[in-house]
Amino acid sequence: MKRRTLPVLGLGLMLTLAACTSGAQQSPGKNAAPAKLDLKSTTPAAAKGLAKVTWNLPYEPQTLDPIRSFNYAENTALSNMCESLLRMNPDFKITPGLATKAANPTPTTWVYTLREGVKFWDGAPLTAADVAASLNRHLDPKLGTWWGDYFSTVKSVKATGAMQVTVTLKQPDALFNQAMATAAGAVVEKKFLDKAGKSVGTPSSGVMCTGPFQFKNWKSGDSMTLTRNENYWDAKLKAKSSSLVLKFIADETTAVNALRSGEVDGQYFYLPPAGLDQLRKSKSGSVTLGHSLTFWSLLGSATSGPYADPKVRQALSLALDRAAISKVVFQGTASPERALTGSDYWGYQRKTFQKAYDALPAETQDLARAKKLLAEAGKPSRPVVIGVQGSSAVHEQTANLLKATAQALGLDIEIKVVPVEQYGNLYSDPKARKGIDAFLSTWYGNVPDPLDVYTVFRQGGRTNFNGYTAVDSDIKKARAEGDPAKRAALVTGIQDKVTRDVVWMPLNNLPVIMYMNNRVTGAVPSSPYLYYPWAVGLGAR
Repeated sequence: MKRRTLPVLGLGLMLTLAACTSGAQQSPGKNAAPAKLDLKSTTPAAAKGLAKVTWNLPYEPQTLDPIRSFNYAENTALSNMCESLLRMNPDFKITPGLATKAANPTPTTWVYTLREGVKFWDGAPLTAADVAASLNRHLDPKLGTWWGDYFSTVKSVKATGAMQVTVTLKQPDALFNQAMATAAGAVVEKKFLDKAGKSVGTPSSGVMCTGPFQFKNWKSGDSMTLTRNENYWDAKLKAKSSSLVLKFIADETTAVNALRSGEVDGQYFYLPPAGLDQLRKSKSGSVTLGHSLTFWSLLGSATSGPYADPKVRQALSLALDRAAISKVVFQGTASPERALTGSDYWGYQRKTFQKAYDALPAETQDLARAKKLLAEAGKPSRPVVIGVQGSSAVHEQTANLLKATAQALGLDIEIKVVPVEQYGNLYSDPKARKGIDAFLSTWYGNVPDPLDVYTVFRQGGRTNFNGYTAVDSDIKKARAEGDPAKRAALVTGIQDKVTRDVVWMPLNNLPVIMYMNNRVTGAVPSSPYLYYPWAVGLGAR
């Protein structure tokens, strides 16, 4: 589960929202429901490869070390180089990767049979020692993995044969094996790890993996170059193009101009850029919206005061016009959501999850019901304080809409702007959240299982900001449940409780936004691009 830093959007959108929500007595109008988004998992195949494809990252990666690759730019680069034991495909299905088989002979044992004939870029063969060394790094507290939640139940990782690795768990865990399809299960050569030491993943050392592109160089402040692995084991995923240059243009205006001019062939956006309309109208390329596990939400953190009352949260949620957020804030690229986890999360028991989702309170506005709930809660003793990130129009626009909604209810909301440099502290430091009842955030799970998100509400969890305890027992049961049908029954129960109590307020589902110019095609537009070699199909139209 990840939180994301948000970019600045344009003044024009800020003024648009201000026009919609200005005036102390104005009730937020009920916008028509946004058109159903046409979401993709693939793009048309390339006719042939190119000598070079240039792609932009939203910022320069902090590292290529898989155990710390817990964000966008890092995984966008790494997914083309370092492979995991399992593979998450563009349609979210998990299939064999470097392991041809994942056996679960006992509830607390996973045995991975490794693929024969796989070689690292230096020609050395993949062995169980490499896999064990890579996974054991997550267990070393000195290294500080960012994937610790998945390894919290791991007792040991051992090479139990030349091509076999056995993971012993302290207790059954349904999420662990799924996580082996993310960077949590990525494999780096042991010999390289031993030699590189603390420099693993840095511009000077890079990485040594088995993927379809190999690390060539990293020019700090400018770009990273990957070249095609000519000896890649999977002929179906051998890269079409010879090299992939990843630029680090962080300024959105500069990035949009580079895309429109053809200087850069493509980019993923996790939020709509200010220049999205320019990209949509561009004759030199096109925008594709992709399936995603990302959502926009108001994260509750109050342990006392008005927002600690579920009825106050429910009232605000019922009164909110999510369609307005989709239309105005996200420029028509988002969908109103009634739960934190939508249909792209339903990697198993889809009928069960669909039925449970349909039974949840609708995501449409119900101002009459909201006023009734607020009356039952009683007049709040003080305003609800909502934290928003400074220098972010997405935050400001959503906050304005929340405030207008509350005014229509008779509820006072105070907006507290937190400087962008300090906003990340809200996720990890209780002192930073002092005096803040809730704060806006994007969030996403890593695997197609709603439990991956709802695990944040376990008792004592570092992201269980308001100390919610109502689903702790069921979370433990669900993670220990190996039967998919039984697990789905538990998870839908957790979802129902969390949603109705509005612990975190679901606002919108956010798709991947991808732009490619007319020169290229073949990139993966869905969110598995963070773990799947999304660039192997890139080539000429």
